[in-house]
Amino acid sequence: MSALSDVARMAGVSKSTASRALSGSGYVSAATKDKVVQAAAAIGYVVSSNAASLVTGQTRNVGVVVPYINRWFFAEVLEGIQAALINAGYDLTLYRLSPDPDQRRRVFDYFLVRKRVDAVIAVSIALTTHEVQMLHSLGKPIVGIGGPITGTSTLSIDDVEVARLATDHLLGLGHTRIMHLGGDLAEQIDFSVHEKRLAGFRAALESAGVSVQDDFLASPFSIPGGYEAALSVLANPRTRPTAIVAGCDEIAIGIMIAARQLGIHVPTQLSVVGIDDHDLAAMFGLTTVRQCPRSQGTLAVEIMMRELSKPTPANEMVRHLVPTTFKVRTSTTAPPA
Repeated sequence: MSALSDVARMAGVSKSTASRALSGSGYVSAATKDKVVQAAAAIGYVVSSNAASLVTGQTRNVGVVVPYINRWFFAEVLEGIQAALINAGYDLTLYRLSPDPDQRRRVFDYFLVRKRVDAVIAVSIALTTHEVQMLHSLGKPIVGIGGPITGTSTLSIDDVEVARLATDHLLGLGHTRIMHLGGDLAEQIDFSVHEKRLAGFRAALESAGVSVQDDFLASPFSIPGGYEAALSVLANPRTRPTAIVAGCDEIAIGIMIAARQLGIHVPTQLSVVGIDDHDLAAMFGLTTVRQCPRSQGTLAVEIMMRELSKPTPANEMVRHLVPTTFKVRTSTTAPPA
């Protein structure tokens, strides 16, 4: 295995200069650094991350905490985070937080505090004041995705507004028999996303002077969940709505599959709107509100890198509102006469 002394000898510099050039600590001229890097590459020398962290005080490793790994939104956010971290020369350590409070305590008190990470990105996790203060006291920046966290820079969409926008689209087409199939309010993830989207839906109806009985049915945030919920809603032609606002695109796709099975044509007999712009949305012609979770992961890393280079005082942390766009496709039209 090649040693640092071999790199130094090949580049014609001292061992300490070679170390500074490869670790990024201390001044080394650009020309000298190039010689050292070329020498290291020529003989296959790789800097030890543990040794470099002892010199710089940084591990170039970021801890990411999420409530789920196997759901589309979180997978997309992680794609954005990982790609941005790799481009910045950082590693990623992933922790899935279960509802178990003891497990959560171990993650924060041991893995994120005692293990070596430079910063933490929390995805749809409402960190407690104690967790934030503990990490900040150790000089570890935190960036949150999904909602506001006191004393932390965060980014999120406006969940109330996106549901209102989707509902306004249907109201503008002339629908008055509208229903919302969204997440169970008793089983919400942090930041009350399900509740906020229902609130936005109902606010749009109220502003339009539209009153709908039985306007909401809980559904798992999945294609099978939307499918099962839609079968019960659409089975009776006398009571079924002419339009549905889904809590996410996966629910919306499940609704469209159920409608097809029941012989209900989308959109002439049933209009459907989703939220997300899932990878399958265009294939199904789904009208939706695009929020681009992968870009949110990329932006979170950009914010984190700024925090690492120049920490922001806790009282000046910023909540970044991520813009959304409305994508009209073929799943919506005016209600049947």
